[in-house]
Amino acid sequence: MASDEVFKKMSKQGFLFRSTDGNPALSGKDRAALVRRGNEFFNSGNLTAAKRVFLTTGYGDGLIRMGDHYLKNKEFLEAFRMYWLGKEKKKSDELIEKMVFVIREWLHEDAPQA
Repeated sequence: MASDEVFKKMSKQGFLFRSTDGNPALSGKDRAALVRRGNEFFNSGNLTAAKRVFLTTGYGDGLIRMGDHYLKNKEFLEAFRMYWLGKEKKKSDELIEKMVFVIREWLHEDAPQA
């Protein structure tokens, strides 16, 4: 896959990370209600709303499920972003290794032939 194809597949919002550590001040009760609502959105297929809730609340399990969804749909950069934000080290490390491999291949393709 050419490098320009990869960037075309990136989400329109870019590849910025948003820390889940600086979440808005929510009571435990409010956060739990939001997480339940996010799970309802996810289960009903409203992934945009679910993602927004999971990012807002910093709900790691939900972010990881979003990452699994993106990985299944071959949206690797967004999958990586969700795993990273969900603090899923094993899955994010696996994607990092794959991205490094791709970058090495690109560098090899662009290297002048002797």
